[in-house]
Amino acid sequence: MPDEASDPALLGTRLRHLLELLDGDVAAVYADLGLPGLRPRYTPVLIALDRLGPVSIRTLAGATGVTHSAASQTIARMAADGLVTLSPGVDARHRIVTPTDRARDLLPVLHAEYAATATAARRFEAELAYPLSRLVDEALAALRRRSMRQRVADVAPQFARPTGHDPGDRPAPPTG
Repeated sequence: MPDEASDPALLGTRLRHLLELLDGDVAAVYADLGLPGLRPRYTPVLIALDRLGPVSIRTLAGATGVTHSAASQTIARMAADGLVTLSPGVDARHRIVTPTDRARDLLPVLHAEYAATATAARRFEAELAYPLSRLVDEALAALRRRSMRQRVADVAPQFARPTGHDPGDRPAPPTG
């Protein structure tokens, strides 16, 4: 039986724990800087807005390397926190994100913190046998080629519906 801590079945749980450690410590740095409540996932968005100016959520998703859905959720939270405003785009499908004055006031410290965090991340990766950022890129590429759901269906077809279903549907539980 594999060591429980390294069991691939626990991969998602372990990755969430790793992310909690990384994001938790960056959030603690924000608190140390007098910015409690600022979330680490906001900084790449604000830096992208500083570089690009007001843009669509889709553009921000591409600039920060996340899905449109993830970007939309982050932007909604940032709007609730008073960091961005949303306005209609060229059509009803697009919303333009603009930083607020409060967000623009934070940019000097966020740029400095982002640079420090990037340097700390490079040093962290130097301690690892394999750069984590490269491994994450490879994992994302592999999942784009074949989703985890498809991989589970390969080994347990009874857990997945045939292709062509609504992606939001959940597979039926096994019977018997």
